Amino acid sequence: MIADASTSPRPVVAPKIPAVPKRQRSYEKLGAFYLGRVFDTAAGAPTSEQVLYDAKDLTTHGVCVGMTGSGKTGLCISLLEEAAIDSIPVLAIDPKGDLGNMLLTFPQLRPTDFAPWVDPGEATRKGMDVAGYAAKTADLWRNGLAQWDQDGARIRRLRAAAEFAIYTPGSTAGRPLTVLRSFAAPPPALRDDSEALGERVQSAVSGLLAMLGIDADPIRSREHILLSHLFRDAWREGRDLGLGDVIRGIQTPPFDKVGFFDLESFFPSADRFGFAMAVNNLLASPSFAPWTEGEPLEIPRLLWTPEGKPRVAVLSIAHLSEAQRMFFVTLLLNELVAWMRTQSGTTSLRALLYMDEVFGYLPPTANPPSKLPMLTLLKQARAFGVGCLLATQNPVDLDYKALSNAGTWFLGRLQTERDKARVLDGLEGASATAGVAFDRQKLEATLSGLKSRVFLMNNVHEDAPVLFHVRWAMSYLRGPLTREHIRSLTKAAPAKGRAAPAAGGGTRARRRAKQRARDDGAAAGERPLLPPGIEDGVLPIRSAVPAAQRLCYQPALLGTARLHFVAARNGIDEWREVALLASPGDDDDPWDEASPLEGGAPALDGEPDGRGAFDEVPGAATKKKSYTGWKRALKGYLYRAEALPIWRCKELKATSEAGESERDFRARLTLLAREKRDLAIEKLRRRFAPKLSRLQERIRTAEDRVEREREQYKQKKLDTVVSVGTTLLGALFGRKVASVGTVGRAATTARRASRAAKERGDIGRAEEKVDRLEEQLRDLEAEFADRSTELREGADPANLELDRRDLRPRKSDIDADVTLVWAPWADTPDGRRALF
Repeated sequence: MIADASTSPRPVVAPKIPAVPKRQRSYEKLGAFYLGRVFDTAAGAPTSEQVLYDAKDLTTHGVCVGMTGSGKTGLCISLLEEAAIDSIPVLAIDPKGDLGNMLLTFPQLRPTDFAPWVDPGEATRKGMDVAGYAAKTADLWRNGLAQWDQDGARIRRLRAAAEFAIYTPGSTAGRPLTVLRSFAAPPPALRDDSEALGERVQSAVSGLLAMLGIDADPIRSREHILLSHLFRDAWREGRDLGLGDVIRGIQTPPFDKVGFFDLESFFPSADRFGFAMAVNNLLASPSFAPWTEGEPLEIPRLLWTPEGKPRVAVLSIAHLSEAQRMFFVTLLLNELVAWMRTQSGTTSLRALLYMDEVFGYLPPTANPPSKLPMLTLLKQARAFGVGCLLATQNPVDLDYKALSNAGTWFLGRLQTERDKARVLDGLEGASATAGVAFDRQKLEATLSGLKSRVFLMNNVHEDAPVLFHVRWAMSYLRGPLTREHIRSLTKAAPAKGRAAPAAGGGTRARRRAKQRARDDGAAAGERPLLPPGIEDGVLPIRSAVPAAQRLCYQPALLGTARLHFVAARNGIDEWREVALLASPGDDDDPWDEASPLEGGAPALDGEPDGRGAFDEVPGAATKKKSYTGWKRALKGYLYRAEALPIWRCKELKATSEAGESERDFRARLTLLAREKRDLAIEKLRRRFAPKLSRLQERIRTAEDRVEREREQYKQKKLDTVVSVGTTLLGALFGRKVASVGTVGRAATTARRASRAAKERGDIGRAEEKVDRLEEQLRDLEAEFADRSTELREGADPANLELDRRDLRPRKSDIDADVTLVWAPWADTPDGRRALF
């Protein structure tokens, strides 16, 4: 049997699976995840009955518990694969490095696909070279998939359904993530909720202090209290905070009292300076530099590509220290909570959060920074369609009161009796919360004999627990990935600093070359004096500049404007602020090569860094009339270049909202399509249930007749009819109806009734009855197949067509201004010049 990914260097063996008739291989149900097959404890092997899990059930969250080698990681990766196939985006926190295996999917299943990833040491121990061991592994995976009715075609479907990416915060091995924008003000919906804002402030401050190595009590720690006041005051006003803002706020807080005491009594300035130095040392540390690079930590960016395709974002944190892991996980959960509260309510699964090893992040007694946002998700995420799946091999170290919100428990082989008792306690609490019956003695007996890759699924939405064997994972479970492995899987180059305004060639490139030559040649001087009437400002430094790098302030034009977009038909009346940075020169219109500044116009009231030297000011920038021309050119440029795209989906009769990107609109459409599909599934169930019930009643009538005759019979045709009926039941209702057991009794009835019919000479009438039942079932299956195809195609986001219309700003309403600013530049280690 395949081992848990954490132990995957050990050889894996495909389990013996009984052959399944072709007609029973249709596990691609609407909104259902194929997890495996029912396990027969008496036979010690899986049966042919498939286990399908309703995607909507994950909105009530799930917990997966099992010791090392239980197959826990394989089960969870299989579930994530099913979510990806169903176009559900996933955030997967990976503390051990196993989840990157989801990028190891090989549709052609060739030995050369596996060769770069097999363990050479394991090959040597097997007396084989890498090529031979890769060929053996390829055969193993091909055969394993085939035994579970999967193949390369399904792997291709998985890869086409979602994008898979590995993010490595604090490292450039994968896609780096910058956290400098992670102290951005929460959305208005969260700021207006004082309790929610307080939770966000507490966990954000606790996470930052954990990064500094300060174990702070929110009530007793003066560091925690001071930062909490800074964060709360800024966020209430809608102001974002960077680490530089935090440092300045510590030194000179915008308040003079904390509670009853004045600021100096509560936290003297000398002590505040030492605290500010600690934060500054973190910002200036070379080891912190990777935290300032890459994509911003924004939930929509992680969940969907710019084109709106769902993404499985593996957030690998195995390379981080414990304090860094806690810091990042807390930031991520806070961002998820904030984003979640801006979404509309839904009963369908919108997105999934998975954490591979939650040990230490949700303990029963302690309160680490991650616990508060995780509790919020477990209690509130259901209303927004965000599901949480938490896995652990240390069940005694979990807060089971919090996990009472989980509706599904996947229980694998456990280490000790103590582990088993704690799991049963948590499961009993979850059952009580859901108001369902709980048979502790029966479940305890079942848990005692579990094998590897065999799990007990207790789902409060089902009639009874089910014991099942996990299917073969489509991903190659080779074990934890190293940084070199991750680097080879990641093609995106890391970003350095802020985007440079210089982007092209021509006049702009020649001007930049001249500036570089002046920097590298004659020494730059002091800040130049400007003629009367021309004001200047200094752009703040947003990224840490290493001490070894030379800092230079160069003149630039900061263009700011307010744009007014109006479309009464779409209900759009929006003002938008923009800020551009361009190089001054002799050009009448420098804006074609300008670069936008993220976050809008920056504050210009700061002082320059003492290490920086100033470049010369071009002649045109010393003339007041130049700014009049640049301002006029800026208005024309903004009218030509700026547009508010409006997206329209005719099929779902939906229009994008003001400022909603194509990615966000497609994500919303995907949810709308899924909600439409789920509603249609419920209608199908209500429509077909009476017909199925009537067929079952006819079979029960036959059973009563056979009982009276006390004869047993067997007839292949009628047996086939009942088997087809079982398939249809599974397709329509999953385990929610099939678990009643009427189909099994019907099969027994059919075998007995057939023999009785033959013995009485009533073969003709029995065959006529079979024909009628077969015809009805064929009609039902045909009708259901047609409706299923329509629903599946309608819910596929790839089939949704969008029409785009660009809305230009009102020309008469454009309010623009141009200012001369000093932009901080420095040469990066790779020889590029970057704006810091």
